[in-house]
Amino acid sequence: MNDEQEPKPGPRVGHFLPGGDGDQPAAPAGGTPRTALTPPDAVNRRQLGLGKARPLDAPVDPALKKAAPLPTDPTQQGFGAPPVAPLAGAPVTPLRGGRQLGGARPVGWHTTSTRTGVPQFASEPPELKSPRRFSRPIVGLLSALALIAVSGGAVASYRLIDSFDSTVANPLTQPTVKPSETPLPAPAVPTKTVTVEPIPDIDRLQKNELYKAGKLATVNCAVPKVKPNTKANQLRFYQAMMPCLAETWEPLVLKAKYPFRQPKLALAAKSTASSCVGESDVSYYCGSDETITMQWEEEIKQYKRNPEFAVVSMMNTMAHEYGHHVQALTEILTAAWSREGYSKTKDEKLAWTRRKELQASCLGATFIGANKATLLRGDSLRIWELIEKNSGDEYNPKKIRDHGSKKSQWLWAGPAFKSTNPASCNTFTAPSAKVS
Repeated sequence: MNDEQEPKPGPRVGHFLPGGDGDQPAAPAGGTPRTALTPPDAVNRRQLGLGKARPLDAPVDPALKKAAPLPTDPTQQGFGAPPVAPLAGAPVTPLRGGRQLGGARPVGWHTTSTRTGVPQFASEPPELKSPRRFSRPIVGLLSALALIAVSGGAVASYRLIDSFDSTVANPLTQPTVKPSETPLPAPAVPTKTVTVEPIPDIDRLQKNELYKAGKLATVNCAVPKVKPNTKANQLRFYQAMMPCLAETWEPLVLKAKYPFRQPKLALAAKSTASSCVGESDVSYYCGSDETITMQWEEEIKQYKRNPEFAVVSMMNTMAHEYGHHVQALTEILTAAWSREGYSKTKDEKLAWTRRKELQASCLGATFIGANKATLLRGDSLRIWELIEKNSGDEYNPKKIRDHGSKKSQWLWAGPAFKSTNPASCNTFTAPSAKVS
């Protein structure tokens, strides 16, 4: 045996295929090649059941047999693949139960099937129970209850529909409005400024609408049936004249486009509540609070001496002071005071005062003349003329020329008594000689 060995040939195509050249054992040096497999190779070939290699396009050997099907479990119904082998170390869950619905079930690994020979579907249908039957009384009772339930539902539905409108109109709840801590300011209301041209004092005095209102109507005022022999009776006498004066003057004041108000009445006193301060022995009118204040002490004395003269004098004085109230209502009095205030001299101021006082006497004369038939009877008319003709600044102990002379008094009172028209009393357009 040579120390040198021949080099082994490299693997050829199909060397590793069964029956290829790779399966042929190498011939020993100097001997014949091996034609048979070694015993281990023969065992492997038998286990694999492989034969001699053949080309892919070689004809099929008729001697080869078809593979036999895998053995099946004779106790299992149906077909299917064997279950998947569990993981190593996983717990084994045995099968339980008998009949399995829905087809065959695979058997778990390492367990024996617990199924018996019960078929999956029964050959006989299941036993059907006959429906339950109720007696006729029960059926009738159930029918009555069903009818009552349907009727109640219909009534409830009608009431719900009927109350829908009232519920909408009067909701059960009102929205909750959280009052703000600080109220929002109200939007400013746009104001419209109307400029009214002021009426000059002289126009109010000379062109007043009272002069265009017409005559006073006769209301047939009666002489108060009160004997003014006491202070209390004096007050009742004047109170009895107030409604008659208002009834006579109100229509003309309203016709002159001025509001009418009845004045207040009081008796003169040393301490009076009126805002105007006057002498306690004379009567006066206060324009600031529209109060007529009448003196009473001298009239009581006069009534004891000559009752008829005292009554005519009281009516005439009351008519004069009410004439001042008419001036106040028609704003003549305010304009006259304004002219007095703007006077630069005392004589000028007294001239405006005389025009104002003579007009009040004239307005009083229109009232007496409109109701002369009921106020002046018998000697009363003569007494009234005597009083008017003998009243003036000449009889004033202080000799102050603020009411006009007796001549001027009768100059205005006489014609007004006959005309009963305030147009006869526009003393503010008269010349100075007529208001002296």
